[in-house]
Amino acid sequence: MSVRRNPAPKPVARGRSRRSGALAVLATATLALAGCAGQYSGGSEGPLEGAEIAFGSKDFTEQKVLGQIAVQYLRSQGADVWDQTGLVSSQAVRDSLTRGDIDAYWEYTGTAWITYFGNDEPIADPEKQFEAVRDADAKRGIAWIDKAPLNNTYAFAIKRSKAEELGIDSLDQIKDLIASPKGKDLTFCVESEFANRPDGMPGVQRTYDFRVPANRVLRLDTGLIYSQTGNGTCTFGEVFETDGRIKGLDLVLLKDPKKFFPPYNAAISIRDDVLEEHPEIEPIMKPIADKLTTEQMQTLNAQVDIDGRLPDKVARDWLRDEGFVED
Repeated sequence: MSVRRNPAPKPVARGRSRRSGALAVLATATLALAGCAGQYSGGSEGPLEGAEIAFGSKDFTEQKVLGQIAVQYLRSQGADVWDQTGLVSSQAVRDSLTRGDIDAYWEYTGTAWITYFGNDEPIADPEKQFEAVRDADAKRGIAWIDKAPLNNTYAFAIKRSKAEELGIDSLDQIKDLIASPKGKDLTFCVESEFANRPDGMPGVQRTYDFRVPANRVLRLDTGLIYSQTGNGTCTFGEVFETDGRIKGLDLVLLKDPKKFFPPYNAAISIRDDVLEEHPEIEPIMKPIADKLTTEQMQTLNAQVDIDGRLPDKVARDWLRDEGFVED
């Protein structure tokens, strides 16, 4: 895995003028993705009155929903928020933060630790992983606040009816299952990269001491893994724990008792200068983060990926239903 190490961000003057040129280009490039920009007015009365925050996100479903939850709630608290959700790749969003083009976004602890910081070994304990990422980024002028319980880590899923038929609910049962008569036709569907990465299929097999014949490891695109696991073509599929298709396709996740897969808890990654100017952002966003469990995120993602709803509508309804905003 190639890793680009990011330099420490240079101090940037606060105010809309310091980012207007960069954000104008960014906004033009991402207008189609950030379709809800400006839909909700900001700058009203509240504890964040006078704050100017450019909030971004990556371009997949969960990130768009999380981004819209933050954009809309910060606006409801009085902030004037520049909606920059849907900014393509992880590295693009990270670079936007370090350059000062955006001020904050939801990031995952495992992504920062492995991809941005270049560490080979994750930290299994979620709290220690968060603390390690927080401390490492403090040297770069970036703060990590309000870790959510949701863990968008890797997992293996199986159709519920198939799991009951095979009598399996944990990765540590695969070795015996493969050796049994029921195990002769098992298939594992994974992404191409996952098939070869040390923290992917090779590492899973090493950690749980089983070996799958190469002809039974099928390499598929991410979307196909879910559908093919759902229809039984794949016995086990590599998935992300918070994906809405897990519930939608009646899949169950295999337990990972040896904690092979690293924690990918979501937390707000925010520039120090912004947090220093508006420290109230952290306590304001904490009740939001505390509500965002893995199961809750599955439900919200499913509303987009299964039901076809727009991320901004899903975010708005969730904020209202949880009592964070009024109609």
